[in-house]
Amino acid sequence: MDRLEAMSLFVAAAEGGSLSAAARRSDVPLATVSRKVSELERHLKTRLLNRSTRRLTLTDAGHAYLAACRRILDEVGDAERTAGGEYSAPTGELIITAPIVFGRLHVLPVVTDFLAAYPLVDIRLTLGDRISQLAEDHIDLAIRIGRLPDSRMVAIRVGSIGHVVCASPAYLAAHGIPRTPGELETHSCITFEGLGSLATWTFSVDKADFMVPVRSRLRVNTAEAAIDAAIAGVGLTRVLSYQIVAAARSGTLRPVLGDFEPEPWPVNLVHAGQGRLPVKLRAFLDFAAPRLRERLAQATW
Repeated sequence: MDRLEAMSLFVAAAEGGSLSAAARRSDVPLATVSRKVSELERHLKTRLLNRSTRRLTLTDAGHAYLAACRRILDEVGDAERTAGGEYSAPTGELIITAPIVFGRLHVLPVVTDFLAAYPLVDIRLTLGDRISQLAEDHIDLAIRIGRLPDSRMVAIRVGSIGHVVCASPAYLAAHGIPRTPGELETHSCITFEGLGSLATWTFSVDKADFMVPVRSRLRVNTAEAAIDAAIAGVGLTRVLSYQIVAAARSGTLRPVLGDFEPEPWPVNLVHAGQGRLPVKLRAFLDFAAPRLRERLAQATW
C-alpha cells in the first residue's frame, strides 16, 4: 500500500464529505478511492470514516488521524518544494482565483506584469464569483472582496470597495434624482444575482442599516449586464464602485445616494499561510500587493 497516497485520498474524502468528492478532486476512479481508504483502515485496525448514503463523517480516531495526515502531507510537500528549488528561486506554477470583473480589470494587468518580471513562474488565473476553498481546490492565492470569516487563512489587505447606486443622465432627467433611499420605491431598478438581495437594497442611515424595497424591472446575472442596461436608460442599478469607474468618468452613468452607502468592503489577498511560503508565492505577494493598492486608490471618479 502506498501510505502517502492513501493518506491523501483519506484527507480528500474527509474534506469533501464523500468518496465521490475525493475521486473528483484527486482525479482517480471512485473504486480506487474506496479501496485505498479501506486498506488504510485495515492497516490501522480501526475505522476512520462512518459511511452513509448521504455523507461521510469522521470517527473519533478519524478526527485525530486527519490532523496527523495533514501535518505529514504538508511536511512532505514542503520537503519536495525545497528539493525542487521552490524555496531558492521563484519557479513553478501559481494558481490564483479572483472575482470576474475585478480580476479582469485589476488582477490580470498585475499578473501579466509579474509574468514578464518572473519568466520561470507560470500562473493559472481562474476568474469566478464563487467562493473557492483554497485547500480543497488546490489554490495558492485568492483575491477576496468583502468581510472575511474567521479562519486559519492569512489575509493581506490591499484596499476597499464601496457600493454605488447609479443611472444614466437620461433616466435621471426623465424620472428625477432620488435624494433619499426611500425614494427608490418609485423608481425602476436593475438587479443582479450575487450582490445581496434582489428585492431590497441596504443603506446606512444614522449609522444603522436601512433596507429599502426596490422594483426590479430587470434582473440579470452579471454586473456588466446591469451596467449596460443602466447606461441604456432602463433604470437605477447598484454595483461595486470599481465596476463603473469608466462609465462615471465618461458621464454615461451618474452615481446617486452616495451619502447613504454602507461601509466599504475590504479587498484582501488570502492564502493558507501554513509553514514557510514558497518563493513564487512570496514573490507574487510582494509584487502584487503594492500595485493593487495603487490601482484601487486610483479607481475613483
